[in-house]
Amino acid sequence: MGRVLVLVTHADGAADDVSLQALTFARRFAAGGAVDAVVLGPGAAGAAGGLGAYGAGTVHVADHPDLASFAPDAWARIVVDLAEAVDAEAVVGPGTEAGNEVLARVAARIDEPLAANCTTATAGGPITLTRIRWGGSLLEEARLFPVRRALLTVAPHAVAAEPSGGVADVRSFAPTLDDADLAVRVKERIGAVTGGVSLADAKVVVTGGRGVGSAEGFAPIEDVASLLGGAVGCSRAVTIAGWRAHTDQVFFFSTKIATEIYICCGVSGATQHMAGCKGAKKILAINKDAEAPIMTRADYAVIGDLHEILPAIAAEIRRVRGA
Repeated sequence: MGRVLVLVTHADGAADDVSLQALTFARRFAAGGAVDAVVLGPGAAGAAGGLGAYGAGTVHVADHPDLASFAPDAWARIVVDLAEAVDAEAVVGPGTEAGNEVLARVAARIDEPLAANCTTATAGGPITLTRIRWGGSLLEEARLFPVRRALLTVAPHAVAAEPSGGVADVRSFAPTLDDADLAVRVKERIGAVTGGVSLADAKVVVTGGRGVGSAEGFAPIEDVASLLGGAVGCSRAVTIAGWRAHTDQVFFFSTKIATEIYICCGVSGATQHMAGCKGAKKILAINKDAEAPIMTRADYAVIGDLHEILPAIAAEIRRVRGA
């Protein structure tokens, strides 16, 4: 494989974990070929500095006054123009909402197929790849036949981000944009009402499902999450019932987690939910139904009423801490 260009997304001047995973994926896919990265928007220069450690030989920092907010068509044009300028044979992006949206628009601009949510890829004619399909319920083995420029996104948390110890050459890239590229832009971001640690960043997540019974039934879940310094999540059934906000949902198509431990209470274990939490290192399931699908996927299982078990867990945590 020749040169691979990686789209890197970032926040507060640091590349996000899924982009570092995409860089690791691209480094393996390039198999010794050159790996470039492109970062855009406010804080891009700060994020560029650490990308060499994950395999980027050259980092292109796109600087333009209209990149202050996310504009997917503008990002897509920049990726297309830069891929052409460096003669990239493939473009790789993180399999996040933003990454998939931008790469889909890149695909439309250059009239090439997009292979989304990949876990592995091997260069060749054709490129062979594995990708997650049907909400995580199956892995698809596919072939991407010769194209001028391969387009792939990497499924979040399917590849561990591994440093390579390199140092990148950081260069400025001045894009050309027009009004059509800026027709769609993010004008405002509204944070989660609950605040605190986010699901995506939390080391501990305590999630409630339909078995919680009501919005008020989340009180013991919130208590345990607070004691463990974690976040509160919920299943799709809970958001449909209106008990919790959609931003709390752990689901393949919304928020995916990669926690040290995932404590799920009253969750049946639907396929899409399990795809959302498959990045968790350990799963503790609490459920009255011993036959619930979640019980077969859990590392630890407690069969019983969550409204009795969670308060007991909270009391023991407080006792151990002397609180």
